[in-house]
Amino acid sequence: MSEQNAQVERLTLAKAITRGLDDAMADNRKVVLIGEDIGKLGGVYRVTEGLLAKHGQKRVMDSPLGEAGIVGTSIGMAMRGYRPVAEIQFDGFVFPAYNQITTQLAKIHNRSDKKYIVPVTIRIPYGGVIGAVEHHSESPEALFAHTAGLRIVTPSSPHDAYWMTRKSIECDDPVIIFEPKRRYWLKGEVNFADTDFDPFQAQVVREGTDATIVAYGPLVPVALAAAEAAVEDGRSIEVIDLRSISPMDVPTVAASVVKTGRLIVAHEAPTFGGMGGELAAAITERCFYSLQAPVLRVGGYYMPYPVPRTEDEYVPDIDRILEAVDRSFEY
Repeated sequence: MSEQNAQVERLTLAKAITRGLDDAMADNRKVVLIGEDIGKLGGVYRVTEGLLAKHGQKRVMDSPLGEAGIVGTSIGMAMRGYRPVAEIQFDGFVFPAYNQITTQLAKIHNRSDKKYIVPVTIRIPYGGVIGAVEHHSESPEALFAHTAGLRIVTPSSPHDAYWMTRKSIECDDPVIIFEPKRRYWLKGEVNFADTDFDPFQAQVVREGTDATIVAYGPLVPVALAAAEAAVEDGRSIEVIDLRSISPMDVPTVAASVVKTGRLIVAHEAPTFGGMGGELAAAITERCFYSLQAPVLRVGGYYMPYPVPRTEDEYVPDIDRILEAVDRSFEY
């Protein structure tokens, strides 16, 4: 086996995160994990499975059922030199910790005149299409992106999941990783030699010339499938994985739009008040004279996430993205 092949392994997205946590803990004893049922159970999705046995209960800590306590404890540990990784069990459970995240975690570095850093990583499984009950399929990324001082990333592949985990833990700023739970079982290659990986830079995952689709997290595979289907209509669609929600890599998207003249932004969260609107405004400001049509958004509807029986009608699919592409070409 060549050295290059030895550094590449095929993993599920969930196990890529496990490996990222494991390697980070092996490299730095100040990295600790805290969350509900992450120890003996290994987490609801078994992402932390095996880490308690390997690293011990002082570094893999089962917490009480209290998200504010999980984040508050992590903030205190970070101020004392640790690099805590806090797991929020489900997206809809994060709101009891919203105050701690937005008024404490995001602000302490600035409030202390840079005396303190708070390198806390918060892992949040998010998104739908898993047949779950209420508060288990939310997409609250825009609520946190509005708060300055937080970095927010989301992977769409096992490779990105591994390196986003590693780089987020190494970052001196607080980072929220929104993990697309419907993609936990997605398999792909992870290149462990990709040490220059930048989680805050968008990636062109498919080249095209006629229109650009930007997606992130769980919708990137859907966007790629839509671009493939558009070939039958003679259209060449470029697809960009945004990767970082905050900071947002607008220059990469703008360069694509200058080339294609059209932009469709897709995400699971409702379009109203969502990240697609922010990107649409930024691109309109920068690329007004390059756009051949308005920037169009495809997302969830402005309503509570529905019951499992109807969630497929709520979450954007290939047809809804292609319909937006068709509308873009009507202008």
